[in-house]
Amino acid sequence: MRAALLALIVLAGLPGLGWAADSAVILMYHRFGETAFPSTNIRLDQFEAHLDHLAKGPYAVKPLEEIVAALKDGRELPDRTVAITMDDAYLSIYRHAWPRLKAKGFPFTLFLATDEVDAKLKDHLSWDQIREMAAQGMSVGSHTASHPHLPDLAPAEVQAEIARANRRFTEELGKPPALFAYPYGEASARDLAAAKAAGFAAAFGQHSGVAWAKHNPYYWARFPFNEKYGDLERFRRAVDALALPVRDLDPADPTVKGGETLFRFRLEGEGPVKGLTCYDAAGNAHALAIEGRSVTAKASAGLPKGRSRFTCTQPAGGGRWRHFGYQYYVGGKG
Repeated sequence: MRAALLALIVLAGLPGLGWAADSAVILMYHRFGETAFPSTNIRLDQFEAHLDHLAKGPYAVKPLEEIVAALKDGRELPDRTVAITMDDAYLSIYRHAWPRLKAKGFPFTLFLATDEVDAKLKDHLSWDQIREMAAQGMSVGSHTASHPHLPDLAPAEVQAEIARANRRFTEELGKPPALFAYPYGEASARDLAAAKAAGFAAAFGQHSGVAWAKHNPYYWARFPFNEKYGDLERFRRAVDALALPVRDLDPADPTVKGGETLFRFRLEGEGPVKGLTCYDAAGNAHALAIEGRSVTAKASAGLPKGRSRFTCTQPAGGGRWRHFGYQYYVGGKG
């Protein structure tokens, strides 16, 4: 039991459901082959192993926009549907990730903060390189203009960040992006509403979990990978994961006041809840009180300032697991 729990904790690291018919696994990377930045980098041998596993296995690697449309429209996806995403305009994406993805024929989405490109930093992408990749199948998503901590901004500042980025995308690429990713994965309920009001079809955090059609499409999960959390076993568990059907999560706002110890939700479906485990980012298990399909998870300590994770997993049979994750941020202006 302890070995299984530890394996699932690693899966969450970093910082009814059917076999994936109404869900998808979304992967997230930052840098490639930049070993000076291990917390955001994936080694090239690790990344190649990930791509080989996807190419040889029963996976359907699809464009993220196609997956979003299917989930929102209620259309079924193949079992083990996967999307590949990257955050930030690092040059190593062009030099190392893109050639390897092209060789496999895998689509991907790059979430960009426009100020990073406009700054013309030597280790970052240029607009010409972005256009080159976009012309050959890469999709571009918004990551704001200046990559701020959104919950710490005033509402008008959040709207201005999104609008300024959209103007630059339109100037350089001809149109604003359809998808959005929160810098650092940080967001509040206000920020989720701002992303929706701006016209994005969906928005994404940086918390491990499976994107399920019935979860809020403006805070869908992605499994992040770096050098420490990039081994093939963790990757396999992630791409084989199924959605844990969490509904009515409380607190639902990803930005909270701090000190929270109770997390309440219900699991969609019927029958007794078996094998459920919930824990924090450090792997500390929460005490669970289960009544029917309603669950109360009690943490041993309250949420601290900054980013925290709440994760629940449940065995699904066949060596697969159901996985739900949520990131909370203590602070912000709402």
